[in-house]
Amino acid sequence: MSGDQDLYLQNQLCFKLYTASRLVIRGYQPMLKDLGITYPQYLVLLVLWQAKEQEKLPLSLKALGSRLHLDSGTLTPLLKRMQQVDLISRVRSEQDERQLQIALTEQGIALAPKAKKWRATLSEGLACQQQALTEMAQQLDQFIALLEIE
Repeated sequence: MSGDQDLYLQNQLCFKLYTASRLVIRGYQPMLKDLGITYPQYLVLLVLWQAKEQEKLPLSLKALGSRLHLDSGTLTPLLKRMQQVDLISRVRSEQDERQLQIALTEQGIALAPKAKKWRATLSEGLACQQQALTEMAQQLDQFIALLEIE
């Protein structure tokens, strides 16, 4: 690439990632609507469901933010909304009041089987491309790690 082509939209990796992200999230919309949550709330629930399965609940706000690559200023309003609809609980740590502990409520736990069923349905449509998707996910993990170093 040289000259003005450096600034062509179709030559921008950031635009391709942005477009792919929007299209993937759009594919999740029927599931999210059925579950009554937003995509960012779904991501929070994924982390908490995994932590529950691994018997690592509650999670600190810092640990949750680290997993999601989000700061507390971004997470706090999202978590407050999730608490208001009884998906999670937010409690100050007894050992250190500065730390906020995040856990699932029964309602948050109850969404997991529905999400799993929906996720299987979404994956069926992409089954023929599973190997390519796995490789792409691995490449994106490497790319994210490189960006975090800088």
